[in-house]
Amino acid sequence: MAGWRLQDVDLRDRSEALGKLDADGSVLLGCDLESDAESDLRERGALIFPQVPDVPVNPYRAHLYTPAELYQGLETSYDATPDARAYAWSRGSRDLAHDLARALHDHAIDDALSETVADLRLVGVMGGHELERDTRAYLDAARLGRTLARAGLFVATGGGPGAMEAANLGAYLAPYDDAALDDAVEVLAAVPAFSPSVSAWARASFEVLRRWPAGGDSLGIPTWFYGHEPPNAFATRIAKYFKNAIREDILLHLCDTGIVFLPGRAGTVQEVFQDACENYYSTPDTVASMVLVGVDHWTRVLPAWPLLEALAAGRQMADRVHLVDSTEDVLPHLTSR
Repeated sequence: MAGWRLQDVDLRDRSEALGKLDADGSVLLGCDLESDAESDLRERGALIFPQVPDVPVNPYRAHLYTPAELYQGLETSYDATPDARAYAWSRGSRDLAHDLARALHDHAIDDALSETVADLRLVGVMGGHELERDTRAYLDAARLGRTLARAGLFVATGGGPGAMEAANLGAYLAPYDDAALDDAVEVLAAVPAFSPSVSAWARASFEVLRRWPAGGDSLGIPTWFYGHEPPNAFATRIAKYFKNAIREDILLHLCDTGIVFLPGRAGTVQEVFQDACENYYSTPDTVASMVLVGVDHWTRVLPAWPLLEALAAGRQMADRVHLVDSTEDVLPHLTSR
């Protein structure tokens, strides 16, 4: 096993086989081992990263999260779920071992995410987390997600509520007929926002998943840094990070088919210009489209468009930035790197 890299593997019934292998130079991260086998491997040159005690996450997990995993225990309350417990823990002790556990966790999520998105045509959808489910804008964002998924694109969002949830919802219901999305939004609209009750908000989501169980895939990349914003349950693959800066960079970098910016506020404006900076310094073959939706919002309410347009002038990105007034106008402007 010289040169092997094993991560998050249960090896407790493999002690005899491990004892017969050359362990020098192998690396085991968070693997379950019998104590005698662990001591033997260390003596024979294996580097073993042990479990970190007293943390509510697996720092070495080999796979992304699922909604069911993060929301396990929701029938009692949101506070009982792994998602809520991880957020509470992240706001507590700054013990060095716990800081290390968070860093190891985010590295493991990076690794799992890179394996998950290989060969996918990702398109990002950004927008405000405060968008409520009973609004026309929410339905439009959901229809956008459905359109993108039906066009063969893989929808990626920040994984939170509002416009992000709507886009993931649309992608999830893309395999169903059009009426399913309208019906699902009606179910969700009974609990329009995650405040005052995350529990009620999330339970409405799982009611939709129960009624339409065979949905399409999409990606959510939320963060426990904004733990007051719960993850939405319609992203089938969830890469949840502790570090928001890493999460933002990864999300924007992965969307090689382009990013759609729905109306939002500070967070969305930050994402617009973080993506613009990446495109500004990119080579021609790595510039991805930026599509801002909402002429009034982006020219008057939060006039990011004039600055973005001026920034793009004369650069390789000039023909890849677009301003449209409707989600129906987005798809033609998305181009792959």
